[in-house]
Amino acid sequence: MAKVLGLGGLFMACADPEATKAWYARVLGLQANDYGGFDFLQQQAVEAFPGAARTVFAPFDAKSDYFAPSTLPFMLNLMVDDLDGMLARAKAGGVEPVQPGEDYDYGRFAWLMDPDGRKVELWEPVSQG
Repeated sequence: MAKVLGLGGLFMACADPEATKAWYARVLGLQANDYGGFDFLQQQAVEAFPGAARTVFAPFDAKSDYFAPSTLPFMLNLMVDDLDGMLARAKAGGVEPVQPGEDYDYGRFAWLMDPDGRKVELWEPVSQG
């Protein structure tokens, strides 16, 4: 039986794609692939967070304010291995969180805004393995 295995990519329109790629490289340390995007090898997430690495696909009510202060109808959630280190890197790149961080039994979270006005949620899972 055919089934969906996961998210194969996320593609987004940007006012200035090169500036957006440069922001993600400078602020979050992402390295562009040969096709102009960024790759996340799932095995790295599994090794870092056994039993906890996953991609969440979750529809929200259109009236939700969870994506605020962005006015866009979606948010990126990026899994990180060291939230404090990533926030220090972002701060060094001139980017501060847009709201206080939050801790839950399934991980720690912080939020940034990218240059296109997208809210970027940084998530450090709690390893379950």
